[in-house]
Amino acid sequence: MPQQSSFLNQVEVYLPELLNLLKESVNIDSPSASKIQNDRMADWYSKLFTGLIGGKVHRIEHPELGDKLVCEFGTGPKHILIVGHYDTVWPLGEASRRPFYIKDQKAYGPGVYDMKAGILQAFFALKVLKDTGRFPEEKKVVILLNSDEELGSPTSRELIETMASQSDLALVLEPPMEPQGALKTVRKGSGRYKLIVKGISAHAGVNPEKGVSAIHELAFQIQKLYALADTAKGTTLNVGIVKGGIGSNVIAEYAEAEIDVRVASAEEAQRVDTQIKAIRPCLNKSELKITGGMIRPPMEKTKESAALFKLAQEIARDEFDFGLEEAATGGVSDGNFTAGMGIPTLDGLGASGDHAHSPLEYVRIDQIQFRTALLARLIENC
Repeated sequence: MPQQSSFLNQVEVYLPELLNLLKESVNIDSPSASKIQNDRMADWYSKLFTGLIGGKVHRIEHPELGDKLVCEFGTGPKHILIVGHYDTVWPLGEASRRPFYIKDQKAYGPGVYDMKAGILQAFFALKVLKDTGRFPEEKKVVILLNSDEELGSPTSRELIETMASQSDLALVLEPPMEPQGALKTVRKGSGRYKLIVKGISAHAGVNPEKGVSAIHELAFQIQKLYALADTAKGTTLNVGIVKGGIGSNVIAEYAEAEIDVRVASAEEAQRVDTQIKAIRPCLNKSELKITGGMIRPPMEKTKESAALFKLAQEIARDEFDFGLEEAATGGVSDGNFTAGMGIPTLDGLGASGDHAHSPLEYVRIDQIQFRTALLARLIENC
């Protein structure tokens, strides 16, 4: 029997169990901000991993947000880090309002696509290797499950970077780029800033000359901010929220703007960050304050990450007759952190589907076997 058929056939045997577990996990609310629910989700994954794989689970407790899970299998010297998250964008009660269901070979429910199906694919990829006796003795696989990715991983970044520094490569369970199911080899880095402007209030009709408009100053600064963009280098900037003033007949004493930055390289991240923090007032007696900064480094393509994608592409083509593509995206993930540590990173290995962060999100059931088997073969061969 061909090698790939044994893996696909084995996942097909597992598929009813996998779908039942997917139903269970989707029907457990796990909004990022709810420690109680995220810890309940962590309990569920801990029990499943130890029972399904026979691996070890280390729990990293957090006082306010959900605990992190470090799920280990194997003891070899080559370390593979698989990164995922079990928090979702959905509020408490969402699972009751629209629980898991299957229709037309698609699985629906809150968090099914981003990324509860992807986590189970990783678990079952390890189960395939274990049950077929094909788990490489020289490997150790660590699945790190984050509980606050949808918030930007504020309490998980240090752990992710520490685990990455101890690993030879990182595989990320975010969904692929649709509709081709492409793996992600490039992600932009991101930054978030707030510009606060203080002016001097005055009556707009009686004595406007005594005032300094914070809104007027902010208008000048917004033009300067947009001038920092460089589309040729993949650098974009968006002033997404603007607030200020108390009335049309009052010179505004206060104004603020929230700014999103995306960059394709570490050099551009440094340039934009430096220039944003160096801005100075245009109007006499106005004052500026900048808070925030770059949140995630860019996931830049390297020789090593390119080789990792080539391996996945060859496995998909030669063993599964699938033309796997690669893609770049302006979106971010925890793969930005692993790549930022200089670790070869391949992203988009999660479940295939569509409509992340939407009530319409779904997973394609007909792709689960292929993507689980592909991940198993990557673990075996990378």
